Amino acid sequence: MRNPSSSSSFSFAAAQPQQRQPVAPAAAEKNAALLSEFGREMQAGLARRPRSISPKYFYDAAGSQLFDRICELPEYYPTRTELRILGECAGEIAAQVGPGAEIVEFGAGSLTKVRLLLDALEAPRRYLPIDISGEHLAAAAERLRADYPQLAVQPIAADYTMPLVLPAPLAGAGKRVGFFPGSTIGNFEPDEALAFLQLAARMLRGGGLLIGVDLVKDPGRLHAAYNDAQGVTAAFNLNLLRRANAELDANFDLEGFAHAAFYNAPKQRIEMHLVSRRDQIVSLNGERFAFEEGETIHTEYSHKFTVEGLRALAVKAGFRPGAVWTDPERLFSVHWLGA
Repeated sequence: MRNPSSSSSFSFAAAQPQQRQPVAPAAAEKNAALLSEFGREMQAGLARRPRSISPKYFYDAAGSQLFDRICELPEYYPTRTELRILGECAGEIAAQVGPGAEIVEFGAGSLTKVRLLLDALEAPRRYLPIDISGEHLAAAAERLRADYPQLAVQPIAADYTMPLVLPAPLAGAGKRVGFFPGSTIGNFEPDEALAFLQLAARMLRGGGLLIGVDLVKDPGRLHAAYNDAQGVTAAFNLNLLRRANAELDANFDLEGFAHAAFYNAPKQRIEMHLVSRRDQIVSLNGERFAFEEGETIHTEYSHKFTVEGLRALAVKAGFRPGAVWTDPERLFSVHWLGA
């Protein structure tokens, strides 16, 4: 469902001339130096038009917990459908992966889906989960170690969209296989998706990538999945502003913004925004940003794919498309890509 993106091509309000309040150069330089990466990107995202922030910043501890709740919602079909595919096709998937594998999971989260894979594999040697939320990852990795005492579990707190050096393979290990479930590939712009897959193909050379991909379907079903009746997705979206208040000396009024998600059919993607309910001014680390009523902060894309479209993208990135597994309704797909 989630991770990096850039500004949206569709907005609820027309782009307005920049309305930032000036900050003295020396003060601005000092403020920028004090900000975290999240702070710098948030400040830049509020300054640009249309406004946007990468969805990777959804995933502090509270955001990660909210996403776990989203995955259990009746409207949110991707998680249970992908789990069903992984469970029913585990033997065929294990045959592709082979014995003694090292599994690298990109955007690992709660380490739930990988358990189905680990249970099916023949003597997996090591598991390397990568996630930006280090606290959440460490707790999940500790639980996994307890349940799989023979497996080396080595969590890596990092942004997996950036180049990183993985530990050298263990002596005698089998293939190094990437695991990228949840259709997180859909959170990238098309050029970013290609760049990530190219990076993964180099990192996994000689092995492969097991990737979950959400498929194009009825817009009504998509709308319901991102606008759940319990409001959990709305809380997840608004948690980004709560996090900014807690970490960046911001003063977002959470009652002053609304969650909005819709399907952009020509682009085959869900777009998620935070919409200003009124004219208001928000400060962040001493800098002021004016919002008009209806103006948005774009927070996420979730592109949907056809099976053929994903396979063509994989070839362009340097993979060799292999087996594809889907559910009976063809809501979701899991692909084996040889590296």
